[in-house]
Amino acid sequence: MRLREIIAVCALVGCTPQGDPAIGPSGFLDDFEREDVGEDWHNTGGRYRIVDGWLNIQGARNRPLWLRRRLPRDVRIEMDVRSESPQGDIKVEVFGDGSSRATSESYTATSYVVIFGGWNNSLNLIARMDEHAEDRAVGPARRVEPGRVYHLRIERRGDTISAWVDDQPLAEMVDPDPLEGRGHDHFAFNDWEADLYFDNLRIVPL
Repeated sequence: MRLREIIAVCALVGCTPQGDPAIGPSGFLDDFEREDVGEDWHNTGGRYRIVDGWLNIQGARNRPLWLRRRLPRDVRIEMDVRSESPQGDIKVEVFGDGSSRATSESYTATSYVVIFGGWNNSLNLIARMDEHAEDRAVGPARRVEPGRVYHLRIERRGDTISAWVDDQPLAEMVDPDPLEGRGHDHFAFNDWEADLYFDNLRIVPL
């Protein structure tokens, strides 16, 4: 079965796209310079669109946009991002299953959730699957300024996942039981209600 056919079947039945190709040594780039989100991405039900060369998200309510590529075990993920909402709430998922989404108000991810300006622009954190759990790693206080473009960088090396904004630490988590392998090998953009814009996604193995 060809990749296009696998994608079509997964879109119909909601399966985890285990046939997705791996990101190779040269990495993956997306500058969103096109009209549509495109076949590299699996939309689980949010409003995702391209606006002036940026990926725009608003009101997705934890229905992620999953990249149809498998992440390297140790990886660097970079992107430019801005929020046009005073609540900030910039969110991405790393090392998830490639298909999970919220089906109610409650949502437990299959990934690490990286949040900049969450909870009405009051918290920066990395969470292991449950962003409300007590074991989440909370970083230094810093608010998202509406309209400002930030450079977000996320890395995993061994059992440590770290995030920076404009080269300043956002949060870091050491996980003795890292999420990895089948079911924990995809990246996604996510959102609750904020009006977010993403650009210049770059993913490279470490």
